[in-house]
Formats: sequence, structure tokens, C-alpha cells
Amino acid sequence: MRSDANIAGPMTDPVPGPRTESMGEDVSRETPPPMDDTPIGRAAQLAVEALGRAGEGLPRPEQTRIMVVANQKGGVGKTTTTVNLAASLALHGGRVLVIDLDPQGNASTALGIDHHAEVPSIYDVLVDSRPLAEVVQPVPDVEGLFCAPATIDLAGAEIELVSLVARESRLQRAIQAYEQPLDYILIDCPPSLGLLTVNALVAGAEVLIPIQCEYYALEGLGQLLRNVDLVRGHLNPTLHVSTILLTMYDGRTRLASQVADEVRTHFGDEVLRTSIPRSVRISEAPSYGQTVLTYDPGSSGALSYLEAAREIALKGVGVSYDPTQAHIGAQSNPNMVEGIQ
Repeated sequence: MRSDANIAGPMTDPVPGPRTESMGEDVSRETPPPMDDTPIGRAAQLAVEALGRAGEGLPRPEQTRIMVVANQKGGVGKTTTTVNLAASLALHGGRVLVIDLDPQGNASTALGIDHHAEVPSIYDVLVDSRPLAEVVQPVPDVEGLFCAPATIDLAGAEIELVSLVARESRLQRAIQAYEQPLDYILIDCPPSLGLLTVNALVAGAEVLIPIQCEYYALEGLGQLLRNVDLVRGHLNPTLHVSTILLTMYDGRTRLASQVADEVRTHFGDEVLRTSIPRSVRISEAPSYGQTVLTYDPGSSGALSYLEAAREIALKGVGVSYDPTQAHIGAQSNPNMVEGIQ
């Protein structure tokens, strides 16, 4: 399935190597990279460290982990979380597939995947039983990352699925028939609890819920959790909420820390220690058809998603995550918020 287009692109080292400075006739010394004395220097050093760690690789799961990124509340960072976690896991050495189930197709856009009306898409898989392998495309900038795009046709799929046989399990069957080896499948759900989201919940084993660190963060989650319970009871006994990710964390506000404390009290160990800061770079990246990992690898948003991916991968194989080794996030730096970067 790999192609020449599926080669890591702009992940280049933002810090040049040591340079030689003249100190006289025959005397020279090497000057180290910028130290932690300026914001640019800190960002550059963090980028180098993060990219180095991304290349280390992580333990691969014994079987494909299918994670459903869901929250019927809009604007909480579902799509952003899906594409950036997927890119992070791929940069750590995994083979990752993103399935875009949102008719808006924002995940496809962020990954640089063409998804106009004539492109074979996940709609064809769900409604016309087209093999998933025929719609999957490699992501240009990240090796090992693939996407099954969404087109505008998906907007009518909720109605068309109603009359079809086994309407809740069509995505599950398509995934089971997909023969390419994968470590992770991340499914980006629409901000609703209709048949598209139900298909995702039936197909997946784990639910990842992004929760923004803002007022009313937990509002509406009760219905999502009840739906998870219903699907587990009737259609998918393996389904469970495995991961809660705090997004849009602003360490300058008391509200963010209060929301974080409340979420951790509610969900306990399911909440990742790493949180995602409010970030200009994260918001800008999709307009360039990129994830924040390739758009600005030194930004706090990129580093946070790399750490969140590391934590998810280690939890999946039963290895404890050491927050003292994290570069950034609510645990390692609760006051961090990205301003200019």
C-alpha cells in the first residue's frame, strides 16, 4: 500500500548543527545550539527532542487498536485530536488509518487528502459495500499514515442507512475485511449520536473522548456514555471508554484547572496526564492541509500531541507512563499556553 507519495516530508531539523566561530588566528570553538534563554531557542530545542523521540518508536499493540473519537458536543477538538494523534502515532513508527466519518470532511482536509464528490470515500463503503481498501489513500507528508476520506455524500448517509440490512455494523464488516496490517485505526465521528456514530461505536473497541477545558465541558457527556453502554449491551460487548483527553487547556486561567480537576475526579485514570494547550499553530495547520506535527513540529501543540500519543501507546501495552519524561502538557507544565507559537 505504500507509495512514493507516502514519505515523510517536511519533518526537518529546525536547528542547524554546531557551527565553528573564529576566536583568533588558529583558535576555534564550537557553539552549541540555542539554549533555553529565548522562546525561539526553547521551541527549537523542544522540536529537536520531540522529533528524536518520535523516531524512537513505541511498542506496537498485539492487535489493531480501533479507537472511536467521539463527543456529540461540537468544537471540542475531535477532528484536531484524531488527525494529530494519528500523525503522532505514525511518526512513532506505527501504521495508522484515519477513517473520516464526518460529512464536513475536516479530517480529510487536515491530512491533505482530496475529498471532492467524485472521490471514492467512506460513503461508498457504508452505503454501497465498496471494499475499504479501494478508498484508502496514503497521507503525503507522514509515512505509515493513511486516510479513508469523507465526501459531502456522507451527509445523506444517515437516511440511506436506515433501510439497509445490518445498518449498525456496516463499518465493522468493512474493517474486518481490510487485509492491510495496521497498528491503529482512529475514527473521527460527526458531532451527533446518529447512525454514523453508532457504526463507529460498533466497529471500535475503545472510545476516546476529547473534553475542552471550558465551561459546560461535561454537559452532554451523559448521553454519549449512555449510548456507549447501549452499544456495549446490544451490539459490541468489547466497547469501553479508554481515554479522556483534555483539550484547549489555558494555564493562565483558573477555570481551565478547575475543569481539569473536575474531569479527573469524574473519570480517574482514563484521563491522560498530558493535555493539549490552546494553540494558534494547531488552528492554522489544517488550512495548509497539514497536521501540526508537520506544520510546526516545535510548537507546544505538536509536542503535546506527541506526548499524548506516547501515553496512549504505552497504556495500550500495559506500560506505565512516566510524566517526568514529558516535554509539555498540564502535568509537566501546567502554566504553559501557546501564544505566538
